[in-house]
Amino acid sequence: MRLSKSLSLLLLGGACIFSAQAQSNFDIIPKPSKVTVATGIYTIPTQLTVIVSDDFQPAVQLLTEHPAIKSLTLEVLKKNKKAPKEGFRIVKAVDADNLGKNAYSIQIDEKGLLLKAWDTPQVINGIYTLVQLGYLQADPSKIAFATIVDEPRFSYRGLHLDVSRHFMPLSFVKKYIDVMAIYKFNNFHWHLTDGAGWRLEIKKYPELTQKAAWRTHTHWKDWWNNGRQYVEKGNPNASGGFYTQEEARELVDYAARKGINVIPEIEMPGHSEEVMAVYPELSCSGKPYSQGEFCIGNEKTFEFLKNVLDEVLTIFPSQYIHIGGDEAEKKHWETCPKDQALMQKEGLKSVDELQSYAIKQMDLYLQSKGRKLIGWDEILQGGLTEGATVMSWRGEEGGIKAANAGHDVIMTPGSHLYFDSYQTDPRTQPEAIGGYLTLDKVYSYDPIPAAIQGDKAKHILGAQANIWTEYVPTTEHVEYMVFPRALALSEVNWTTKDAKSWADFQRRLQSHYKLLQELNLNYYRPSFNVAYIASYNAIKNNNKITLTTEQLNTDQIRYTIDGSEPTIQSTPYTGPFELSSTGHINAAYFQDSIKIGPTLSFDIDIHRAIGKKVTYNTQWSGYPAQKDSTLTNGLMGGLSYHDGQWQGFTSPIDVVVDLERREEIHQVAMNFMQMIGPGVYMPGEMEVFLSDNGRSFRKVGTVINDISDKESKLTFKRFELKLDKAQQARYIKIKASNPKKGYLFTDEIIVY
Repeated sequence: MRLSKSLSLLLLGGACIFSAQAQSNFDIIPKPSKVTVATGIYTIPTQLTVIVSDDFQPAVQLLTEHPAIKSLTLEVLKKNKKAPKEGFRIVKAVDADNLGKNAYSIQIDEKGLLLKAWDTPQVINGIYTLVQLGYLQADPSKIAFATIVDEPRFSYRGLHLDVSRHFMPLSFVKKYIDVMAIYKFNNFHWHLTDGAGWRLEIKKYPELTQKAAWRTHTHWKDWWNNGRQYVEKGNPNASGGFYTQEEARELVDYAARKGINVIPEIEMPGHSEEVMAVYPELSCSGKPYSQGEFCIGNEKTFEFLKNVLDEVLTIFPSQYIHIGGDEAEKKHWETCPKDQALMQKEGLKSVDELQSYAIKQMDLYLQSKGRKLIGWDEILQGGLTEGATVMSWRGEEGGIKAANAGHDVIMTPGSHLYFDSYQTDPRTQPEAIGGYLTLDKVYSYDPIPAAIQGDKAKHILGAQANIWTEYVPTTEHVEYMVFPRALALSEVNWTTKDAKSWADFQRRLQSHYKLLQELNLNYYRPSFNVAYIASYNAIKNNNKITLTTEQLNTDQIRYTIDGSEPTIQSTPYTGPFELSSTGHINAAYFQDSIKIGPTLSFDIDIHRAIGKKVTYNTQWSGYPAQKDSTLTNGLMGGLSYHDGQWQGFTSPIDVVVDLERREEIHQVAMNFMQMIGPGVYMPGEMEVFLSDNGRSFRKVGTVINDISDKESKLTFKRFELKLDKAQQARYIKIKASNPKKGYLFTDEIIVY
């Protein structure tokens, strides 16, 4: 087939295009506003001369990150001089270009390559699109003729890194910045201080890096569970580190060249155990290792914090300075004479207002220096000053409240943007703090909640993902947790909501695994595991089974419904299928006729309690799932207690199912999960009682837990009572004890 020279394809996000000369890949992430690809190939010259507007000279050096551009020569256009019509040109936009102020455009044709923008940040975005395209091509020096017009949805596009829990060398932080730039992030939130270690040199307070930066154990978990002590630098057991002010400035400059702003976080008034250990006079007790909060009523506290910030401000030119403000343990303030005296003097009615007082003092101080304060959403407690910006992490409620009150907000909810959460089946992963956050869930996030009032949406500046490192001790592990989830977030922040498509993103992502390999990143590889979703249809009285995998193609899945092990000859999965009876399904992923993933094995239940009323003698707590219908809706929970099918209890469970008539009972079961990190445990025992009238019950059996409460991996257990002899009953009462006083999570009462 002959391709016409006039043939062009409009690509929203860019599929691969074939031309007579070559194949070009436009699988750009984040997805551009518009990409039009035409026939014809542009070849980047071996000796590249870039014609550049004077203002853009520093940014053009970033082109050397393109895999086909090792060096370049600049031909500088002075102001008001028109660019030539041919060559590799990076020039200032003019009104006739009709280009948005935050946009850039790239034109690649027989005349060469032309990148236009109004200002340096947009030029940098355009250059990194070219760098990315270079990595995506089979031959990085060749690219199809194309027109790209692009601009971001949000102005704030952030990634965070916690270097307190585990210190990360400067070389790695630079690598982190490198990848951020390629995917058009523009704010790096550097969590420099916390109880696990102070990481920034402060010349006025040398003990912060002489001792508070060093601890007795390398791994945070070991330190946390063994005394939480700090030691002097040079001690044989000292583990930690810090950045000198010169190193921090070096990183700030390095990031700025790539269009990334560095926001330091200096924790206050809580999360400061390391400060209290070396300067105990700043605590309420005056004793080291007694608390992690500053004494607000102590004037020396504000003297210390202002002195620290004075040095921080000389290092970081960022408009925003993050002061934490979260999870302060306020009980010390309730009994501290200095704090109580300050509350009386200022007319403060609660310790929440005392914290707000402290935040406001620091906010006013930063404003006096021409800066703005950011804090976690706890800073809303007691009221905010006018200029403060909120990071909403405890869900979206704080962000909604702040935006509707006229405060700027950066959305960073734990449910969608905490990259320290498990990203696949926790039973197959290194230990994490908890949570369950898959790549597609990150991609599904919209930073503007529906509850934001229409005219207040402008206060949502964008979104940020956080990587807390309590359970992430190495740089390789950081990479594993952050990538490729960060690529999904890059598109959340950049691409308009109506232009996003999970299927299209997943397809484009396949091209980026090669790029991540080129960058030598230890990214999370898509799992070969098969997962399932079972949807019960009450009208048909059947289950619809959907099988999924993190691999792009599900047609490599084979399954059986008779309990046999799947082989390449087993039924191929082509889409959801229905089962009208209880069955045992096995499924696995195959590649080149070889089973390459583990076998997924699960039961599908059509049982007698489905659709029946449940009476709660003890109520769920915090995790309602589907409320009254949860335990008899025929739907089993998945790998996360956030999935809307696991119901959470903090009291012992006591529920009654009404079968509506006397039935023959052979078996009663409930599923439970355990994940001790966030405090989820198995019940001690499950007791089953039967009744004909719903008032007087007879006990028919007990199932004792055999899972250790020290088992830290995600664990599931079906507490199943099989009666030796079938019994007649209308009502079934189930009790489950809670000896650990944590959370009990269950998903379904199963009755045969």
